[in-house]
Amino acid sequence: MNCKTNYDILMQQQIKDLQGKKKLLLHCCCGPCSTAVIERLKDFFDISIFYYNPNIYPEDEFNKRLFNQKKVAEFFDGIDVIVPTYDEHQYLDKIKGMEKEVEGGSRCDECFKLRLTQTAIYAKENGFDFFGTTLTVSSHKNEQHINQIGEEIMKEYGIPFLFSDFKKHDGYKRSIDLSKQCNLYRQNYCGCRFSIRVENNEV
Repeated sequence: MNCKTNYDILMQQQIKDLQGKKKLLLHCCCGPCSTAVIERLKDFFDISIFYYNPNIYPEDEFNKRLFNQKKVAEFFDGIDVIVPTYDEHQYLDKIKGMEKEVEGGSRCDECFKLRLTQTAIYAKENGFDFFGTTLTVSSHKNEQHINQIGEEIMKEYGIPFLFSDFKKHDGYKRSIDLSKQCNLYRQNYCGCRFSIRVENNEV
């Protein structure tokens, strides 16, 4: 039997063990996903958003999502948004040879690893206590894979990873409700050029 880890319980234990508020660098993939996550964490962490998403295609889409991410940051009293320079080649180089993999497979795992690794590096170099991600709020994402990748990176770089399954406690539904409240653009594809949905199923 393949037993799944309850990462929501692990996160609750991490929060329980905190001694005062800690600095969290939160990788965010878009504004809508970040809404319910920030709401859930803001009483326990001083949050900065790390908008590192070289997978997003095209660049206009990257900028549209960034604009909406900044709207969310303002909604939550002006949270800092850190934005590394957009460069899709960082993503394309990482997933080279996996272009035809199915959505949700090994190509996506490499994408998660790329983004979480850069989040961990920035967090460690800039005095954060934890790094984490909003990716687990999505009903389309595998929280087991994401947390396992985060744990591997935590061990490699020596900075604590905030485990999570933000889908729990109606997290995804809450993100939709908050997105409407903030009047956010909600995209209809994950982000990369391989996940764009069109009528002929081509990119």
